[in-house]
Amino acid sequence: MSSPPLVALSAFVDPTAIAIVAGGTLLATALRTPFADLTRGAAALGVLGRKRYRADEAITQVNALGRIAQRHGMLALDRSRIADPDIAAAVAVIIDGGEAAEVEQRLADRFRARADRHLAAAEMWAGAAEVAPAMGMVGTLVGLVRMFAAMTDTATIGAAMATALLATLYGAVLGNLALMPIATRLKRLARAEAIERLRLMVPLAEFATREAPRRLTAAPSVAA
Repeated sequence: MSSPPLVALSAFVDPTAIAIVAGGTLLATALRTPFADLTRGAAALGVLGRKRYRADEAITQVNALGRIAQRHGMLALDRSRIADPDIAAAVAVIIDGGEAAEVEQRLADRFRARADRHLAAAEMWAGAAEVAPAMGMVGTLVGLVRMFAAMTDTATIGAAMATALLATLYGAVLGNLALMPIATRLKRLARAEAIERLRLMVPLAEFATREAPRRLTAAPSVAA
């Protein structure tokens, strides 16, 4: 007894259903998301393959900057290359004479702004994941309308039914196997980075505290 033939993969390809689901998801996401968040969300695809952020290397650099300042003075840090933007911002505050509380406030503001940007990017993908199944239902309704409108033409009933069923399939797969995993990974990476960057707060605040007495000592005395 021969086994039934396998269904060809081409049977699962329907241009109309693809256009409705993919195009509708893209259009709905663009309409509900600010342009800045759209660009951030698209750019966030580049970080999906990266490892989780670890602050160990940044903390090592902070300690090295502290040794440079102790030996050569704070002005020597102007010639140091600081790749991390948070460390650079904190060092700029310290060079300008800021105290530990000012450094902590600057870092807290930067951490909050970064978290907002990361959350906006992840929410864009999460929103698209919510829209995709709805667009699949739209495609299903379009296919059913075409089918009922062509009940007298048996040659087109099959194609209309395929559009209706495949649109639902496309929406479910796109939303749950592509878009939502992207949003989840972006949130996970952002959460891990936020926790790790909090480790920078203490060494940079201590850096500012250590430099405060030296700045006062180095300041020229005012004649009475």
